[in-house]
Amino acid sequence: MIKITLPDGAVREYPEGTNSMEIAKSISEGLARKVIAANVNGEIWDATRPIRNDASVNLLTWNDAGGKSTFWHSTAHLMAEAVESIFPGVKFWVGPAIENGFYYDMDLGGRQISEEDLRNLEAKMTELAARQNKYIRKEVPKAEAIHFFQEKGDEYKLDLLQNLKDGEITFYTQGGFTDLCRGPHIPDTGIIKALKLTNIAGAYWKGNEKNKQLTRIYGVSFPSKKELDEYLLMLEEAKKRDHRKLGKEMGIYTMDDEVGQGLILWMPNGTIIIEELEKLAKETEQAAGYQRVVTPHIAKESLYLTSGHLPYYQESMYPPMELDGTKYYLKAMNCPHHHKIFAAEPRSYKDLPLRLAEYGTCYRFEQSGELFGLMRVRCLHMNDAHIYCSKEDFAKEFRAVNEMYLKYFRIFGIDKYVMRLSLHDPSKLGVKYVNEPELWLETEAMVRKVLKDTNTPFVEVLDEAAFYGPKIDVQIWSAIGREFTLATNQVDFAQGRRFKLEFTNSENGHDTPLIIHRAPLGTHERFIGFLLEHYAGKFPLWLAPLQVKLLPISDKYVGYAQSVLESLKNADIRASIDDRSEKIGRKIRDTELARVPFMLIIGEKEMNDHQVSVRRQGKGDIGVQDVETFVRDIKSEIKLRS
Repeated sequence: MIKITLPDGAVREYPEGTNSMEIAKSISEGLARKVIAANVNGEIWDATRPIRNDASVNLLTWNDAGGKSTFWHSTAHLMAEAVESIFPGVKFWVGPAIENGFYYDMDLGGRQISEEDLRNLEAKMTELAARQNKYIRKEVPKAEAIHFFQEKGDEYKLDLLQNLKDGEITFYTQGGFTDLCRGPHIPDTGIIKALKLTNIAGAYWKGNEKNKQLTRIYGVSFPSKKELDEYLLMLEEAKKRDHRKLGKEMGIYTMDDEVGQGLILWMPNGTIIIEELEKLAKETEQAAGYQRVVTPHIAKESLYLTSGHLPYYQESMYPPMELDGTKYYLKAMNCPHHHKIFAAEPRSYKDLPLRLAEYGTCYRFEQSGELFGLMRVRCLHMNDAHIYCSKEDFAKEFRAVNEMYLKYFRIFGIDKYVMRLSLHDPSKLGVKYVNEPELWLETEAMVRKVLKDTNTPFVEVLDEAAFYGPKIDVQIWSAIGREFTLATNQVDFAQGRRFKLEFTNSENGHDTPLIIHRAPLGTHERFIGFLLEHYAGKFPLWLAPLQVKLLPISDKYVGYAQSVLESLKNADIRASIDDRSEKIGRKIRDTELARVPFMLIIGEKEMNDHQVSVRRQGKGDIGVQDVETFVRDIKSEIKLRS
């Protein structure tokens, strides 16, 4: 018998070889009908995979992130089976689950996929799903796997096999399709009730533009048609809110090939938003006891060797520049520079916690295929800070950072969020993570305790930590339900020792500080991209690039409009006049389309009474006010960021 520990702490005994589906059935038949995968000792498994030893088991349904990921990856295999049946001889590279759905990269031998082909593939997938074929896992010796793909002439899978050893190789088969795959997968295809192939794109093999371009087909699937219909409606709304479309329409940012891919040029309207976000961050951080610093955009190679970023992070850094025999790198992160500021002066326990903040500019060489508007860029401006503290102060400081997140969520109207606690993978110590097993367990436990003590919603994810410690990635949802990774809150137990950072403790000894790395507003790029979609371009008054538009009914009232404009500008309210020779209806319509929060209609009565007729975005006419009252009220709303 083996002992199975469930999430509530209950321990049950089962025969060796029991699978998660059988465990679910022992609890209730209703639960078993919902289970599609399981988290076994921190790793997601097939619900039908036998468990041979004592284990902690968390049963996963569609409502769990791990369940969705498994569902979508299994649908990618279903799509591959359909593609293979319609396009014989196709070769497949990889087909992962992604944030919303899945894709599969494939070599179609020069054939082109059309929209009609997508609809035919959907029909074939629906037919195959209805057969309720089981996803069957098989461990395969490396020699057998190589022989299998050599016979198919599949250089892509043979390439994947090069770095795998005996004992690491599994095949999955459903129906007539077999693929090299780690898994996991859902029990059978019948669980997939509704699906849609959404897009066709090109993708370079391994993300390298020097390699062959493969065909990438995207799709999404659900356990019911109702959920698919809701998703497609959300997708239509998302198209209207696409930050790339809105960013262009509203003059927020632009990009230019001569400047370079992923390098954003912020236009005046975008720069206003940046400055307002920085103002908010500076006010918040000053009240929380942060001190501001500024660091250079480049540094010597030795700095990043000391920090450890070069061995672990070099692929994401721009190549070095060499001058007088010394290599310099563009800054990919602010951490090492802040550590040097900490080390520049003697520190005592009385100086801690020391909180250093910077809106630092960093450069990361994202693969060209991964660049996406403001969401994935190569130059980013990060709301960064490092907190140097003792172990005794850690819980209080980490909690304060999380409370700062919650304050920002209230300001921006973010109602749905979750903290994703990213943990290390013990099998990758010394390769992907610093080799300090005891410190990993200790700091992960410290972070987990803070989250539990503060009743903060969180999920745990294995193998997504920073190389120097566990971290929290903040997942937020926009007004239309789209998920974004906004910010990070990381614990660093390695850098302090690497940089020989120390402080004098209360007993005149020397201790190394713990370091909390936090970025509650993430980067300007990603956060403004999120806000564009969250607000559909209709920014709250305090953030709007243009807050008030004055609309004189005719040229006779432009002079009075100019005097009102002066009053607004003297109160630091961003305003302008539409003095075109257009009818007032056209001016109102154009201002609505420009998403300006307030418009002031000015005619003879308004001029004679020293008043303005006020219209508000989304509310229409809200009445006549004297200029002083309007200025007072709008200044108050801006100050409160309401």
